[in-house]
Amino acid sequence: MDPAGFCGQTRVIIVAGKGGAGKTTVSAALARMAAQAGLTTLVVDVEGTSALPAAFGRPGPLSYDEVVLAPVGPGGVAEVRARSLTPDDALLEYLEGHGMGRISRRLLSTGAVDVVATAAPGIKDILVLGKVKQLERSASADLVVVDAPATGHAVTFLSSASGLLDAVRVGPIRAQAEDVVELLGDPDRCQVLLVTLPEETPVNEAVESAYTLEDRVGVSLAPVVVNGLYPPAEGIDADPVEAAARAGAYLRPGEAEALAAAARFRQARTALQAEQVERLAKALPLPQLHLPFLFTTELGPAEVDVLAAALADGVRGLPG
Repeated sequence: MDPAGFCGQTRVIIVAGKGGAGKTTVSAALARMAAQAGLTTLVVDVEGTSALPAAFGRPGPLSYDEVVLAPVGPGGVAEVRARSLTPDDALLEYLEGHGMGRISRRLLSTGAVDVVATAAPGIKDILVLGKVKQLERSASADLVVVDAPATGHAVTFLSSASGLLDAVRVGPIRAQAEDVVELLGDPDRCQVLLVTLPEETPVNEAVESAYTLEDRVGVSLAPVVVNGLYPPAEGIDADPVEAAARAGAYLRPGEAEALAAAARFRQARTALQAEQVERLAKALPLPQLHLPFLFTTELGPAEVDVLAAALADGVRGLPG
């Protein structure tokens, strides 16, 4: 499958994963891949702590107003834009759009949203998802990528609309919830892409979240992304002393032992990740997309391009 076809299957992709699994990184790579395939992309951060601007070499933080993370480029590369989306911002826009602009900011300053959220759990999530629905309907971008909360909160976040349908019988909140449920249940409009690491706990959480999301939310699942895979290392089992002699290098005392220990760690890590990838495949019948571990502490445009290319290669291996 070509990347344009993959990204064009749906209009909203919600990226979720265990904290630390790299969902923001994957959101950036997915957006970049879509843009390189010619699709204008809007990335939405719903937690207000996103590292997205830095990943694209832009100053942060994000705000409610859209900013361009990556401009249009040669060869048909489309634009990547981004914005943050908080319940307060969404409520403010909603009230102002319904003729209540004069009181909207006063309501927010008094903590009215928190009071309402206590009385009607899920209202904050509905405000955010309702805005995502509005963005999807406006067709201002070919693809909307939502950098969702970590999976523990993501299930609650995405199931909030169904819960409100049971609690609220009439009125604009129910109408909003119905629209969100309709969006989440339509695979042509919305899919969830889960991100995991090749480790036991993240894999367990990804599997549990996948079945919970299907059962409680009815959302369609995209391929699962396995992030942070160590690439193969040729010659890892070679004797350090012999390898150094062949290369004409000199090893100082203790270096041969350190190199041997590093090789053993790498071999153990490779075996562990292979085991977890296989376990994930058996437990969760979804295609997998693999992203490499990047041996760097910084994530910038160059690294995002590397991951976008790896993601595109994985997509091309999917059945059309």
